[in-house]
Amino acid sequence: MKPVRKAVLPVAGLGTRVLPGTKTVAKELLNVVDRPILSYVVAEARAAGIEHFVFVTGRGKGAIEDYFDHHIELEAQLKAKGKTDLLEEILSELPKAGEMSFIRQMQPLGLGHAVWCARDVVGDEPFAVMLPDMLMEGPTPPLAQAVKAHEETQGNIIVVEPCPPGEAHKYGVVALESQSGRLNRMTGMVEKPPKGTEPSNLFISGRYVLEPEIFAILESQEKGAGGEIQLTDAMARLMKTRPFHALEYEGVTYDCGDKIGLLRANVALALKRPDLGAEARAAVEALLKA
Repeated sequence: MKPVRKAVLPVAGLGTRVLPGTKTVAKELLNVVDRPILSYVVAEARAAGIEHFVFVTGRGKGAIEDYFDHHIELEAQLKAKGKTDLLEEILSELPKAGEMSFIRQMQPLGLGHAVWCARDVVGDEPFAVMLPDMLMEGPTPPLAQAVKAHEETQGNIIVVEPCPPGEAHKYGVVALESQSGRLNRMTGMVEKPPKGTEPSNLFISGRYVLEPEIFAILESQEKGAGGEIQLTDAMARLMKTRPFHALEYEGVTYDCGDKIGLLRANVALALKRPDLGAEARAAVEALLKA
């Protein structure tokens, strides 16, 4: 079985849920404490052994490519001022030559279409899909948990987590053969099922490990919910011939494509920082008392 070496990151979305902040700034580059959301997602992928990142971009997203490149003037200034720690931190995020590819999605035709755009770079090997507005962390990096599950099952892995009570109809929800432990065989999935028809309370939360056979299915996938080519629909078709397992991962998700989710991520991660945690807690407590 081939290892999971590549990750597809669809970054072409407009970020309408966090407007007006995303009018001129890519939502993936909105800050969480002192770095972009995307910085955390790439770090998670690297910790899972990902060697090649495939960004599926769109119009107005050139700043993402610039972020993962040298900023000659800034680096020179930091060096001249002796700010070596900050310079090293910035340089540590830069990719190795050829580690990142950027592909243009010409039209916003959905997540399935975005993944299909990466087919030639991914090739004939299993790969990860990471939704970059979902900041996820756990005792083991969430994608690393998914890669391990893929190695155990030798099939497709969908990372899931429990829906908030009464809100399963807002998500893509999985159906399970049976439920025992955190890793279970899937029998289906439904995108935004009508209230009362949800097959489980587990929703697809932003990390996948997929087999390359998905590309042939996406080639002919018709538009689904929202008039878009849905990855969920293509995965449901692939499930007829290939095994799928749902992994209820250990950790927490911050939906940074949502204003309150982005706020939660900023507060939670600031509180966890050894260098900022005490001051962040004092600031939050002062605000609560005001």
